[in-house]
Amino acid sequence: MSLTAAWIPVPAARVLPELDRATLDGCRAGDGAALGVFVRRHQAMVFAFLSRTLGAGSHVEDLAQEVFLRACRALPGFDAAGTARLSTWLLTIASRVATDARRKRKLSFAPFEAGQLLVAPGTPETERRRAEIGLALARAASELSDAQRDVFVLAEFHDLDTRAIAAVLRIRESTARTRLFRARERLRELLRGVWEDR
Repeated sequence: MSLTAAWIPVPAARVLPELDRATLDGCRAGDGAALGVFVRRHQAMVFAFLSRTLGAGSHVEDLAQEVFLRACRALPGFDAAGTARLSTWLLTIASRVATDARRKRKLSFAPFEAGQLLVAPGTPETERRRAEIGLALARAASELSDAQRDVFVLAEFHDLDTRAIAAVLRIRESTARTRLFRARERLRELLRGVWEDR
């Protein structure tokens, strides 16, 4: 997945199929092939989350590796029969890695520049408009607090409800709802000109 296409508007994330029991058991046992399946199945989701919450840069690849290293170490403790989906559990790890990176490295959100955005093929007008919207959204997202951006990304790009967002971020559901409401209101305000002039 191209990290530079992270803010192009797309439909809500499709739900990834869960790993079958044999593959999950192989991951827990350290089987390289099973771990490869695990990483390939979820790498686009992890890269998208990190690039959308932390912005563009080579740091995203390093942090994605850290997410999968932590996940592989913790997989033996993952309860496949529990209430958490593997993808949600992995997003929880990714959010902790992002929080740690912000704290340790004082990362600030770096929105994508116009030249970095990739668009799907279509008419030149459609491509240009999609790029404009993606760039405007990235710039507007840079105005959100880290906490609001994380909630917005999980809701809009990973299709999580506030209950799942609260679980991923380890906050109360009411807090997730409030942050999401405020993030959407702020983005609506910041993007008003983008939507109104068309």
